[in-house]
Amino acid sequence: MRAAVIAEDRTLEVAQVDDPAPGTGELVLAVKGCGICGSDLKVVDHLPIGYTMGHEFSGEVVAVGADPVGDWKTGDAVCALPLVGCGSCHHCRDTLPVHCPHSEMIGTGVRPGAYAEYVTVSSTQTFRLPESCGYDVGALVEPLAVGLHAVDTAGIAAGDNVLIVGAGPVGLAVALWSRHVGARSVVVSDPVAVRRESASDFGATGVIDPESEELGPAFERLAGAPPDVVVEAVGKPGIIQTCIDAAAHRGRVAVVGICSGPDPIIPVFASLKELTMTFPVYYRHQDYAHTLAMIEQDRINPAPFITHTVDLDGLPSAFEAIKSPTDQCKVMVRP
Repeated sequence: MRAAVIAEDRTLEVAQVDDPAPGTGELVLAVKGCGICGSDLKVVDHLPIGYTMGHEFSGEVVAVGADPVGDWKTGDAVCALPLVGCGSCHHCRDTLPVHCPHSEMIGTGVRPGAYAEYVTVSSTQTFRLPESCGYDVGALVEPLAVGLHAVDTAGIAAGDNVLIVGAGPVGLAVALWSRHVGARSVVVSDPVAVRRESASDFGATGVIDPESEELGPAFERLAGAPPDVVVEAVGKPGIIQTCIDAAAHRGRVAVVGICSGPDPIIPVFASLKELTMTFPVYYRHQDYAHTLAMIEQDRINPAPFITHTVDLDGLPSAFEAIKSPTDQCKVMVRP
């Protein structure tokens, strides 16, 4: 099959690789949609040459391994968690396979991902797409589940004032779910004008340009009070401290952005405010199920996330372009 793999210079190149075969309890999907994730831009420097990334995907079942969990058949339209747990530890039983000590990530380091024509997944972590849900939207379930898990972990609830720092797909997913659960004010900060302009499509009640205004005063101007919850959705050094500075006394800070390097903070500033800080990662099995239910019931509309589509041959250049985003939100790859 054809796949986009990591080249020697840490760009992507399309190459021929072996076709996958399903193991016990596994399914092989023909990939129909795969989003480019911001975390891929960071991990590409740390993964093996020749590896295939891609962890936000949907597809059609084309092969079913022995002893699958579920009544799967070829032709089923599905999406899947991009990881495979052991299925028996307490983390897997608690529907948090990301914490399984034997978990194997799909597209981010162990198992080949979906920047390819085919991908292998666990039948245990696979979900049928509703009839009304196309493959592009099916590939959005993964970033939407990230946002849902962040909102749940941060305890965002009706009446909260929420500041989201970063208007990439994850930040916008947090905005969408924050309004969905009844947050009073949802203010999004981002230096890219196009992203700020699109934030209202996902429930934002106001936006801030952090290059022209200080976050705390700007938020109070828009919401009338400091933020109860500040969500860091950037993943760059220095942003956590910015969120601490902006948060209300006894507020919460949720760090959703993935920062793989040192990020110094001044803990006393958080202590003096008695802040609660959480570091949500990935999602639970039920986050996928709930996201799909809300899509099926037309209670959320993920379609505006997708701003660009490319085929597999166009993926390498699109991957480079998103390193310096202009008008991109979610770039969808259709192999």
